[in-house]
Order: sequence, then structure tokens, then C-alpha cells
Amino acid sequence: MYHCHVRFYFTGAQPELFAPLKEMPPLEAFTHEFWESSEPEKSLGAKADVILADLRNRNAIETVRTLISWKKAEAELILLADKEQIESLSVIPREITDIWTLPLSAAELRFRFLRWQQNNKIHKEYWQTSHYLESVINNSPNLIWFKDKNGIHEKVNDSFCTTVGKTKAQVQGRGHAYIWDVDQDDPACIESERIVMETRKTCVSEETIQTGEGLRTLSTYKSPLYDLEGGVMGTVGVAIDVTKERAYAQELIRKNQTLETLFTTMDCGVMRHSLDGSRIISINPAALEILGYQSEEDLIRDGFDLIAPCVFKADKIKLQEKITSLKKPGDSVSLEYRIQHPDGKILHVMGNVKLMSENGELFYQRYLLDCTAQKIQEEKTRQEAEKRQMELIYALSVEYNLVCSFDLDTGAGTALRIGECGSNILEPIFTGKLSLDECMERYIETGVYDEDKELLRQAVSREQLYKVLSTKPISFVNFRTTCCGELRYFQMKAVRAGDWNKSRGIVLGFRSVDDETRSDREKKALLEDALAQANRASKAKSTFLSNMSHDIRTPMNAIIGFTTLAITHLENQNQVEEYLKKIMTSGNHLLSLINDILDMSHIESGKIHLEEEPCSLPDILHELRNITQADIHAKQLDLYMDAVDIRHEEVCCDRLRLNQVLLNLLGNAVKYTSAGGMVSLKVIEKCGYAGGSGFIFNIAPVIG
Repeated sequence: MYHCHVRFYFTGAQPELFAPLKEMPPLEAFTHEFWESSEPEKSLGAKADVILADLRNRNAIETVRTLISWKKAEAELILLADKEQIESLSVIPREITDIWTLPLSAAELRFRFLRWQQNNKIHKEYWQTSHYLESVINNSPNLIWFKDKNGIHEKVNDSFCTTVGKTKAQVQGRGHAYIWDVDQDDPACIESERIVMETRKTCVSEETIQTGEGLRTLSTYKSPLYDLEGGVMGTVGVAIDVTKERAYAQELIRKNQTLETLFTTMDCGVMRHSLDGSRIISINPAALEILGYQSEEDLIRDGFDLIAPCVFKADKIKLQEKITSLKKPGDSVSLEYRIQHPDGKILHVMGNVKLMSENGELFYQRYLLDCTAQKIQEEKTRQEAEKRQMELIYALSVEYNLVCSFDLDTGAGTALRIGECGSNILEPIFTGKLSLDECMERYIETGVYDEDKELLRQAVSREQLYKVLSTKPISFVNFRTTCCGELRYFQMKAVRAGDWNKSRGIVLGFRSVDDETRSDREKKALLEDALAQANRASKAKSTFLSNMSHDIRTPMNAIIGFTTLAITHLENQNQVEEYLKKIMTSGNHLLSLINDILDMSHIESGKIHLEEEPCSLPDILHELRNITQADIHAKQLDLYMDAVDIRHEEVCCDRLRLNQVLLNLLGNAVKYTSAGGMVSLKVIEKCGYAGGSGFIFNIAPVIG
């Protein structure tokens, strides 16, 4: 594979010496070029790959040193010298490749040159082999290392250094722990190398080693290294860092398991057929099972024509329209349809159809997924959700006889709860799909009190509900019903449902407020009665106080009048004593009046309680004269009292009340009698009930 062009430079006083060498052919893969001169020339010596110098008749040491200073570092220097000169050249042996002792015959010269050629060829081949090996080792992505018996790395490649993050100078000559940044050598690694050296066999294994950056997984190939005597001197190892690959593999396994589980669970069917449906290109067993056929032949024999005969008739037209709507490759459509097996079993299928192109042919690729269990579960879940919703609605609306939801835009609605109704009018009206206008009109005409029909009719109109609920989220209307044969009070509650800005959903609830209303009315009646009683008490107080002010005025006038008279007659003790007695009489009467006023129960009830006890009628008349005498004198009147024919002077009466009555009458007589006149009081005893008698008091002004 290699080619080597060798430039020879011959120098010496006898050029004919080198003639046999120039005649020799080069070995395979070599070409020769010869230069020569009798005297050494620097230009030729600097370019030559091999210098052959004849030292005869020359200063051997000086000539050699000159040639050494000219030649390339890798150039070879072969000297031809006699025995005497050879002894002097022993001081500079390192720079000399070989020395040929003269004289040499032509045959000996050719033999030596041929031997040099062979050695040179071996060297070049060794170089090529080493170059190949180094290139393979260092350019390999795998980790390669050579270890001695003690596990010391003698040689590693570039990939090894890259993996451990160190240079060759740092790695070579060091053990496992240092290289991988751990505390101690890996026992598994040591054991595998021991087995290799003992068995002298290659060991293939996958090792997980601890590094400073975590675990690494290496797929290793370890073989023994032999010395020249055939003994094992160490191991050579090749490793592939499969850490990422194993992680990827685990991830792929996990994903494949997920996909396998998914597809196993879904039982997805796949089929391909021509555009006209006359030819089935391929179909898998899952698709046949979903469609209810044992084989592809059974499906064709049953009359497959784009759509399987087992598809529900109601779904065939829709499915065919979807399939034929695909126009260009890549277009796809998904839809759900139903299939009925010969045994009557009905399946729900989620299908996907895609228009494909392959080798210039268009065809449909279809995926069929049996979603019957899912549909059943969805239906069950829906029913459970509806049940929970109804339970929740019932719990929240337990006090409502009727709860309905409506869309104000369309008027359509449904009943959420229909409670018990004694007249059984709710269920016939609010069952099934509802129209707000129709069902409410029937309800109003059937059970609402005549006087409240128009009120409720206006309240449940769509226009009024929209107007009211646009300003507030809840609205109430109270009305009366007669549906159970009696007048009962009800309330309608209207509530916005959902986002009012997006939809006009409402909920109407109807509940009986009869007990509440009647309770409120009873409370109101009690309050009104209490107010009336308070008003009556207030009026009684006013009347009582008005009357008492009149009763008080008379004895007060007497007290003031007699006090004035007593002051003017202080020198007349008898007369003053008489005045004081009259003042005492008027004061006692006044005290009785005041005590009566302070008895608030009389005022609040508006009634007078009579305290009947034995009294002397003459004493009463005498006190009456004393109390009114001051007013009589003030108006210059005469007072005449007549008690003729009174047989029973002791009477049973309420002395205070009798005094009040007589004083009021006398007071009025005095008030309306002109000055100089006369006021008369006549008492007449009349027979009353059996065993008793009564008196008539006649008080009147007398014009004199």
C-alpha cells in the first residue's frame, strides 16, 4: 500500500565503487534516485535519504562530522572505511547507521546493499503497521487500553482520554481509581482481568463502573498480552461506552411497552382499500373482529363496497360522505359510527380515514377503534353525573315545588325538579321539552288565583325576565294559587344561570310561602291590635287627664278662695278655723283625685273602678257646699240645696266618684249661671230594686 522513493548520495574519490549498487533493482514499493560527487557537497547531503561515504584517503572523523551536520535527522549515514579508520570512528557511533569494511568485492557490496534494502523494507512495513495500528486505536470511538499485570495502564487511546477527561500523560502509568476519580479500584474490573490472564481467553462482558460523574455502562472485550517468551504480561481491553445506548434502549423498551399496551388495550383495526371500494388491499385481524367477520373473504363475500354491510344504515350515508370528501393525499377525517354483528351485538367505532398514495396509486387507509366500552362508560358516567346533579338540585331546591331551566333567547327549557302536587297539575304541564311561554300560560290558567294571573303572566314573560335579570341576578314575585281547593300563597324566584354576557340561561323556582305569609299576616294583625290598644290607651289618657283637670280645678279654687279669706280674717280665730276646715275638706277631695290620677291602670284601661262603701249623704252635701262655696261667692251667686224627704241618710257609694259627678254638675251650673243668679241642688229618694232605694240629684241654675 505504501510507496517509498529513496534518494541516495554517493561521495568518494573512487566513484566506480558504487557502480554495482546503481545497477541493482529496487525492491517492491521502492524507487531509487542516485546522486554522487567525489567531494562532499552540502546541497546533496541535505536532500539525501541515504548517504554512502567512502572515507579512504580522507580525514574520517572530520568528513563524518561534516556529513552529520548536513544530513536530515531521519537520513541514514553508511560509511565505507578500512580497518584503521574504523577504530577512530568509535567516538561517534550514534549518528552512523552502518560501517562497511573495505576492501569489498562487488558481490559483497551488492549483498550488503541488498541486506540494507531488506532491513529498510522491514522498517517501512513496521512503520506502516504501527501507523495503521495507531490510527485504528486513536481514531476508534471505543476505549482501548493496555495494562500490565498490576492493572497499570501502559497505553491508552484518544477516546479513552476523552471519556475520562484526562490526557495520556495523566493516564498512562496510573491505575483504575485515579483515572475514574473514585476511592478504590473496581472489584469487578480486577476480577475480569484476573480471569483473562489465568484462562488466557478473551472475556466479553458488560460492566457498570462507578465514576466521579456517576455510573457508566461499558461493553468490554478483554484479552491477554503475551511477552516474547509466551508468558502473560498483562491485558488489552476494548470498551464501548454504552451508557447512553442503554438509557436509550430502556427508554425505547418503556415506550414500546407503552405503545404495545396502548394498542393492545385499544385493539385498533387497520385496513386499506381502493378508492372505489371494490378491492381490499390489506386488513388486520383486529379490523375483522371489530367488523364481525372471521376472514377477509367473508367480508368481501358479504358485499363490502367502500363501507361494510354491518354499518348501521343511518350511519352509512354520513360515513360515505366523509370518505369521498377526501381529495388529495394526506387529507384525513375522523368520525364515529355504529356496527351491528350478526348476533345482534352493537359496537361503537371511532374511525379515521386517510387518503394515501403509494407507487402512484391512491387508496384509503382506515383505522377502526372499538370504543363501545368507552361509550358505555361515558353513558354510565353521564347517568351518574345526571343522578348526582339531580340529587344536588333536589338538596338545594328541597323547599321548591317546581324548578325549571330556560333559555330566554329561544324559550326552550326543561324541568329540573317536580315536587309533589296535591292537584297533580305540575307533572302534565312541565314534563318533557318545555316552552317557557306555553307551559307558564297553562300553569297560570290552571292553578293561579284570578286576581294574580295577569301579575304572574307579566312577570314570567321573556321580555320582563330579561329586563329584570339584566339589572340584578335574582328576582322574586309573590302570587296566590287555588289549585288545591284553597287559597294559598306562592313565590316565584328567577335566577340568572351561567355567564349572562354569553348566554341568557335562567332558572325558575316555585315554592309555597303560605305558612310564612299567614304567619306574617298574624304578626301584622297582632301589631295592628297592639297599635290600636296603644292608641286607645293614649286617647283614654288624654280624656282622663282632661276630665281630671276639670275635677281638680274646683277643689283648688276652694282651697285658694278659703285661704285668701283666712288671710284676710286672721284676727277672727273662729272664722279662720271654719275656713281651714273647708280648706281641709277641699284638700282631702283633691288628694283623692290626685291618687286616682296616679293609678295609671285606670288611665291605660280607660275604665273607672268604683270603690263602694257606706257614706253619709249629708256629709257629702256639706263637703260639696264647702268646695263650691268659693266659686259661688266669686260670681255672687246663691246656692240652694234641698234634701227633703230623705229617709235614708246613710248610703253605699264611691264617695270620690259621687263628689266628682256632683262637682262637675255644680261647676257647670256655676259656670253657666249669670252673676246674681242662683244654683239649686235637689236630692230626691226613689224606690229602687226590691229591698233598696235610690237617689235622684237634680242640679240646675235658677234665674232669680
